[in-house]
Amino acid sequence: MRAVVQRSNKASVTVNGEVVGEINHGLVVLLGVTHEDTEEDAKYLASKIPHLRIFEDENSKMNLSLSSIEGSLLSISQFTLYGDCRKGRRPNFMNAAKPEQALELYETFNQLIADEGVHVETGTFGEMMDVQLTNSGPVTLILDSKERG
Repeated sequence: MRAVVQRSNKASVTVNGEVVGEINHGLVVLLGVTHEDTEEDAKYLASKIPHLRIFEDENSKMNLSLSSIEGSLLSISQFTLYGDCRKGRRPNFMNAAKPEQALELYETFNQLIADEGVHVETGTFGEMMDVQLTNSGPVTLILDSKERG
């Protein structure tokens, strides 16, 4: 699984003109699933993301986590994170998981984040979504469950 994690002051996702998910202070996570991913990949990212120390403390040092600031998380499914652009000009999405597998792991990830005590808002899986956010910092990180240290 791949996750693009963005620290945000405010974010929302709209489907067909209707806001379906919205947060204030917290994280926006774009989550991609590949066909090799399992529940273990979802567990790894869900245990890592809420505890990343990327929010500033009283000394303006990135020392606080999403959990410690009691922030929220907006989770957006994003199959294009597995787009392969090495050949030609049109991305190849063969590495993205089939929708059934991706949906199951996306929902598992969201539930695991909620189990960490974080309020989770989501987009609508498989729909065209408009995502708006104010990226704070900006702070943007990329995590891949296959690249564990």
